Amino acid sequence: MVIFLFSQCRRTRSTHSSSTFVFSVLDMNSTAERIFRTCNKLFSRGTGCCSKTPNELVEPRPSSVETETHVENLHHLAHPSPPPPVKGPARHPERAHHGGGWLLSGIICINVLILGCALVTSSAKSVRVTAVHRQAFLIFLLLLTMLWMLFYMVFTSRRPRAAPFKDNHAGPVWLRAGLLLFGLLSLLMDIFKIANFVGFLHCDSAVKVALPVVQAVFLFVQTYFLWIHAKDCVQLQTNLMRCGLALTISTNLVMWMAAVTEESAHQTEIPSVNFSYRMFRGSYGVAKCRCSHSSCDTFKKAFYYLYPFNIEYSLFASALAYVMWKNVGRLVEDHGHLRVKFHPKDTCLGAAAGVLLVLAGLVIFIIYEVDMQRGDEGDKTKALLIYFLMNIIILSLMLLTTLAGCVVYRLDHREHVSEKNPTRSLDVGLLVGASMGQFIISYFTIVAEVATGARGYPNALNLSRAVLTVLQLGLQNYFIIEGLHREPFHTMQEAVVHANAQVTQEQGATRTATENGTSRHSLAADPKKLDWKRRVLKEVCAFLLLANVILWIMPAFGARPEFDHPAEMNIYTFTMWSAIVNIGLPFGIFYRMHSVASLFEVSLMC
Repeated sequence: MVIFLFSQCRRTRSTHSSSTFVFSVLDMNSTAERIFRTCNKLFSRGTGCCSKTPNELVEPRPSSVETETHVENLHHLAHPSPPPPVKGPARHPERAHHGGGWLLSGIICINVLILGCALVTSSAKSVRVTAVHRQAFLIFLLLLTMLWMLFYMVFTSRRPRAAPFKDNHAGPVWLRAGLLLFGLLSLLMDIFKIANFVGFLHCDSAVKVALPVVQAVFLFVQTYFLWIHAKDCVQLQTNLMRCGLALTISTNLVMWMAAVTEESAHQTEIPSVNFSYRMFRGSYGVAKCRCSHSSCDTFKKAFYYLYPFNIEYSLFASALAYVMWKNVGRLVEDHGHLRVKFHPKDTCLGAAAGVLLVLAGLVIFIIYEVDMQRGDEGDKTKALLIYFLMNIIILSLMLLTTLAGCVVYRLDHREHVSEKNPTRSLDVGLLVGASMGQFIISYFTIVAEVATGARGYPNALNLSRAVLTVLQLGLQNYFIIEGLHREPFHTMQEAVVHANAQVTQEQGATRTATENGTSRHSLAADPKKLDWKRRVLKEVCAFLLLANVILWIMPAFGARPEFDHPAEMNIYTFTMWSAIVNIGLPFGIFYRMHSVASLFEVSLMC
């Protein structure tokens, strides 16, 4: 019957006019009713014989709803309705379809990084690959990255709906202010470089002057680009945007590797007998090429002291560009951005103790540097003892303070943030990854000191410093990561206030005036229960922030007890130990600066 029905429908559609076709469909509808009624009878009899007795068989009749449904289905077969209009993609707080742009941009970033690493490493020691080759490659990268940034700012960003969403967690103003500060100091470094290398133009390559000029322009363009567009979630030309941001990330990381290599080459030298394990040398110019003006040495010393700021600028820019890369194609729900103000009066005790610690650390650092430059072995040993002792005091105070903050976390009942956030994920990844450098140096020091027996005060203090560093790094990582993933205190207070207000409103009809007054008193007392926790956490964050600042200043500006104390080199040899320090120490320096930024973020959330 079904075959006859569809054959009749096909024959009717091909032979009759449109009006005749409508009546045929109505006839088919009545025929379909009889067909389905008969099928229901047969089906009911076939299934009922297995489960019911013949006396219990009841002939089922199709309901009017079933009949209308079957008729409507057949009617739609004859008159197919147009497909529903396709709506735009629903807004989802996560991410649109990735496509091949992620893979292509990742390939670009990895290849540029590996090529840059090969050129930077080979130019440090090789004769065939010189600094001029490395600098020419860096100029090419900087120009290419600047062209893409200008293209984005001039063309893509001005198109409608280019970046309709903003990630409020990305690029906070204090982080961009830090980028601006480091950028200005890096610009000053480039000016000193230009003034220094101009004196060698008569006998050296002009590329050495061209690189700081191009880098100065790059600093201006990139700082403006990241200040304005760090929060953008780009929705147009997504593949091109991902590739451009990947190029920006790799360019900044290659610049970071070049700066770290030059600074390490400036601070370390193969030792000779009866001399310090650390010597100063210029990495530019040859012995036969003399400067044409008398200020070259002054400019050279000046721009080497500015290298730490340039290193941090490259890492800050890489982090901001990475967040932009993760946000390409991301659809962000607008939950509103809660503005949190920083009040210095909330952190009086921790800030005062931290400032005293920074001042004491600066005094010890200056004494250490002066004594190391004198060349007297007695002064060097005394300077090492004072330096190790100061580090032990700082690390011990940080350890106790962090432990107090972790105890407050245990008493705190704030919920963890469940929202996916690329900025938070990057902060945690950088924190854990950068701490590996200091972990490596500390564990190598522990093994070397234990192997030699740690005889004498310098060895015992060096071992204690390494052990305390391991403990402090682990506990501080836990404190920061836990704080970054907790709900802010003000958010929890608002939730408690709204919940209590709702309960009070629902039960207000049955409460007396006295009970209402008690409820208001308890409602106002709830936030006060959190005040002491907030105060303790803010004090802890302020102290740890300033302590990390002094631990960043000392190694960033030239303190190298790893080379001034020979215990590790006696075990690992100078070549192996210098490779360990020159790889791990830049990550350790960055860890301290990144901890400062993360602790400030945790303090704002308290």
